[in-house]
This record gives sequence, structure tokens and C-alpha cells, in this order.
Amino acid sequence: MISYSDYLQLLPKTELHCHFASTMTAPLFLELAAKYGVQLPTTYPDELFAFDDLRDFLVAFRYAHDVLREPADFERVAYEGVRSAVADGNLRYREYAINPQYFAARGLGYRDVMDPLISGLRDAEADFGVGFRIIAAINRRESPASAVAMVEEAIAQALPEVVGIGQDDLTPEDTEDPARFAEAYALAGRHGLLRTAHVAETPFAQPSAVRDALEVLGCERLDHGYRIVDEPAVVELARERDVVFTVTPVSTTICSGWHLDEHHRIRAMIDAGLRVAVSTDDAMFFRTDLGREYREGLAAMGVEADAAKAIALNGIDGAFCDDDTKARLRAEFTAAFLTLDAVLTPA
Repeated sequence: MISYSDYLQLLPKTELHCHFASTMTAPLFLELAAKYGVQLPTTYPDELFAFDDLRDFLVAFRYAHDVLREPADFERVAYEGVRSAVADGNLRYREYAINPQYFAARGLGYRDVMDPLISGLRDAEADFGVGFRIIAAINRRESPASAVAMVEEAIAQALPEVVGIGQDDLTPEDTEDPARFAEAYALAGRHGLLRTAHVAETPFAQPSAVRDALEVLGCERLDHGYRIVDEPAVVELARERDVVFTVTPVSTTICSGWHLDEHHRIRAMIDAGLRVAVSTDDAMFFRTDLGREYREGLAAMGVEADAAKAIALNGIDGAFCDDDTKARLRAEFTAAFLTLDAVLTPA
């Protein structure tokens, strides 16, 4: 028999909200920083990854893009990140957000980034069976015109693995303002790219950002969305549209200062009938992994086994992959649930 903690650790999982640069380990980050002479504020991870809030974290997040410069760097991060996630949380499928604009500023073109990244992920899929897709993410610190140009490049250099667009970071005014990038989203939609966006994430965000992402941007899925519980009409809109929210429990303790307990906004979203799928967001920076998000995050919020299994399945339903891949994953997950349920120690 196994404990509930082990049960949550061993559940098969998807991850739909994961920033590629954050899948590297702290030792690799420091190794690459030394290799390229990137001056970090400190080389002690406990200090380097100690953040006061989201703005503070985003400064360190930008450093992570400075250390990825050669094809071998992208391939290594891709491959090793999958191997770690399988060991730490039984990852079976993952979608990566990656910001081409960060790398363009460092002289790397779209394919300079995507080709080695995809190569590393393909090798990991062959060795570990973990499928993947990629989300080209808009950096909100850049202009709407820059976002359109990035989407145009993704369309012109179409890759089957790049299936959607997103948006992250904050605007120069430190706001979300998702509708600012409506033109880029409309262009993506016309060319068959699926859409998501970071919205309603922190205490200074607004629940109206969820409505803007759904009604103005046409998003099929949303990242974070925690402030939605402050506006019942927006909750109803998201329920009607059966939107899956990719939530990241541990990050909320850092970016928003919220405690992981039964009063957490993610638990309120679940209780309101919203569909959530759990991810890490930025594993290296928040010193977390997919297993921890379930094992500690869901348990602390009082999520029981049946709800945890539903959350795992939400990650399949919300994925931007094809129906055959979803059917295969659903069968694999269902079989694993039967095995785990049979050995779970009764409460």
C-alpha cells in the first residue's frame, strides 16, 4: 500500500504551463552563466532564487535567456528537463512556452532557437515517451508591433510542433493588459494557431483580464486566472466555455504571497466548477517540480484523490495536441489510475 503523498507523486501528469528556460537545473544555469560570462547577482541558488514578488522574479527570469546561446545549450536543456520531470513527477506530455523575442535581442533567429529545442525534445520523446508541443509566447514588455512580427515569423516558418501562441512577462507599466496584443492574436487565429495568455495572476491583476482574453483574444485556454473568483459573471463565462486554466500552486506563494491551504484561490476555482490543470510555471526559479505541485500543493489545498485524477485528465483535455494523442494519453492515465487506486492506503 502507498500513502496519499506517494499516490499524488505517481499519478501520470501533463504539464501545459512551463517556460522552457526554467526547465534547466540550477547547476546547469550556473555552469552556462560561467561559460558565457553572464554576471549574475549571486551564484548561491538560495539567494539567486529568493524573490519578493512577480516583478522581482522576472528580472531573474530574463537572466536565464542570456545563458542559452548555442544549439547544444537548447538541446541539453530540452533533454535533461524531460528526464528530470519524468523522475520527479511522472510527466507524460508537456507544452513549452518560449519567447522568441528574448532571443532575437541576443542575435538568435526564430529557427536558431526552435530547431535545437525541438531536436532535444524529440530525443527525449524517443527515450522517455513524453510527447510535446510548443507555444510561441509574446513578451509583453515589447510592443504590439513586435508581437505581430513574432507571430508573422511563426507563420512564415511554420513548424508542426509550434501549435499556438501565448503572452507572459508584464508590460513596461507592470500590468497584464492582454488586449494590447489583440492584433497578434487575431492574426494567429486566422492561421490556425491556438491561443492562451497569462491573466489574472497576482493581487494587482484584474478578473476582467480573463474576459478580455476570452472575448477579445479568442483564447481557448488560460494560464493562471486566479482573480477570476472575484467576479462571478466571469466565472460563469469560463464555465460555459469549458476553459481549462493552467494553475501553478507553488508560484503563488512567491509571486502573490498566498498560502497553500483550503482557502487558496485555486481551491476556490475548483469548488466553483472551473477546470484546472496543474503545472510548475518556472520550476528552477520556484524550486519546485511537477511532483511537488501535486504532492504538496494539491494536498495542502485539501484536494482528494478523485479530484486529483480529474485535474490530471484536465491536462489532457486542455492540451493543444491532436485527438489521437489525447486518446492515447487518456487510456494510459486511466490504466495508471486503476493501478494506483488499488494500492492507495485508505484514509
